[in-house]
Amino acid sequence: MCGIVGYAGRQSAAPIIVDGLRRLEYRGYDSAGVAIHDGRGIETVRALGKLRALGDALAKRPLEGALGIGHTRWATHGRPSEENAHPHVAGKVALVHNGIIENHAALRRELAADGARFGSETDTEILAHLVDRALSRGAVNLFDAVRVALSEVTGAYAIAVLSVDEPNTIVAARHGSPLVLGYGENEMLCGSDISALLSHTRDMVFLEDGDVVELRGPTSSEGPSARITTIAGAAVERPRKRIDWSPTMAERGGFKHFMLKEIHEQPDAIAATLRGRIDLENGDVHGSEIGLSPEVVRGIRRVYIVACGTSFHASLLGRYWIESLAGVQTVVELGSELANRKAVFCDDDLVIAVSQSGETFDTLAAAKAAKSRGARVLAIANVLDSAIPRLAHGELYTRAGPEIGVASTKCFTAQLTALLLVAVYLGRQRGALDATQGASLLEGLCAVPGFINELLGDADYVRSIATSLVDATDVLFLGRGLNYPIALEGALKLKEISYAHAEGYAAGEMKHGPIALIDSSLPVVVVAPRDASYDKALGNVQEVRAREGRVIALATKGDEAMHDLAEHIVWLPDAPEHVLPLLTVVPLQLLAYYVASRKGHDVDQPRNLAKTVTVE
Repeated sequence: MCGIVGYAGRQSAAPIIVDGLRRLEYRGYDSAGVAIHDGRGIETVRALGKLRALGDALAKRPLEGALGIGHTRWATHGRPSEENAHPHVAGKVALVHNGIIENHAALRRELAADGARFGSETDTEILAHLVDRALSRGAVNLFDAVRVALSEVTGAYAIAVLSVDEPNTIVAARHGSPLVLGYGENEMLCGSDISALLSHTRDMVFLEDGDVVELRGPTSSEGPSARITTIAGAAVERPRKRIDWSPTMAERGGFKHFMLKEIHEQPDAIAATLRGRIDLENGDVHGSEIGLSPEVVRGIRRVYIVACGTSFHASLLGRYWIESLAGVQTVVELGSELANRKAVFCDDDLVIAVSQSGETFDTLAAAKAAKSRGARVLAIANVLDSAIPRLAHGELYTRAGPEIGVASTKCFTAQLTALLLVAVYLGRQRGALDATQGASLLEGLCAVPGFINELLGDADYVRSIATSLVDATDVLFLGRGLNYPIALEGALKLKEISYAHAEGYAAGEMKHGPIALIDSSLPVVVVAPRDASYDKALGNVQEVRAREGRVIALATKGDEAMHDLAEHIVWLPDAPEHVLPLLTVVPLQLLAYYVASRKGHDVDQPRNLAKTVTVE
């Protein structure tokens, strides 16, 4: 949610900042703005709506200067409006902020008593006033003033700040919201995400909670620099990382939307997640990244998997695999629920925190709580050095590359791949799987990219099915066993981007309520490959047809019984049962995409949604 970009260099800052913000559009936003220091003072331009509106405003009122900050806002405190857009200005200070200041109401009253006047409804403006007040009360410079201000607030934040009196300095800080530094050629940058900085540098530093950084642009006598301290002022060293993503990895590559491109990138994302991690000869997984010794694995009593949204659906499949392959009791929890109750953890519990961004607020909070109560934490994330992997005892990165579309696709299948690797690793170390079984499971996983390419070859047929769903206001998705989480994910994808009401249900529960909805107007999508639950799934399809429901089935090639019952069928490869979820989800992703595209929706940035959810 929201996005920050800061630039201190020799080039014109405004175009660089707007370009960086454009690369953060996937995070979701409703307004945008920039503040530029022109050497004499700070000028701001803000606009409601998409970045093109900000671009139009800057065309009418160009801002010149080599130092600046920019922001895309996703409304939390205060409605979407130009007045509530960032940057916010107070006195000599301009500031942008991601996160939520929890004690903003008390601080607003205190500042108002001191004579402050507010121009917005936001909690962010409080921060700008606090920094300005610290300067007026004698703070030596902007860096010290920001540290003073931050000592007064509680909540989550990533901020970037300018001062009229310091035309070559940006001060930034983070606590609970991501912020990355970029070391360019004669320039310093900061941003909410790697993707915002990649067109300028691959050399980056990932700030940690409590870090405050002073970025200085180059002068006639010195190059650019950065110093990092704690809020209390203690010096901090953070390692530079070389990022191997290229800027073109975040471009559409000829596809109409990022989401469609990312659906087609799934074979490569899965192959990358597998690369170097499997030992087919011994039927095992190289587990050094997982951070769990064989002794620890054998002592695990219970596994918790914690996640939100699409990652939660991946986690439900992780439960099936870990319980069946490793024989360990596994519980899947929504991060927002686990974080807000006093869950009991023991030192022989393993908590797997699954998050595409590695910054999901509720998942991070739950992982922190679990770790504080003695559990071991394993992170599965896509973004290098993000908050959850840094917190964890071990991390398994999914290597899917940048995922720009808000509705996750390739990160979902990469998460499934990682979870299946973890299940095999646990099973082998605990003696629940022998080498032959392990090799068979891993060979099936290695075949998945080829199977997905086969499915993608039928994309035009899925598009033709989507035409029949464009006018549907309700769609029911059914699945059993491993197919139930895929039904949930298929329904989520359709509702996220097409705005049709869709509901995923365990097929065995259909007779306990949803069957009342079925008539000739209701499309029912049934995930029913030939697996252990097939016969019961076929019975569910017969129940739907008996009530004149419109069946769209995902079925294994050659299934004549399903062919006779369904209005439309997407044929699936005859693949090993344990990898079927990585295949069955692909046609459902395509189905959602084509329905939304046919409706003319903004597929990559659906309304009200954000890619990285860093607030409760």
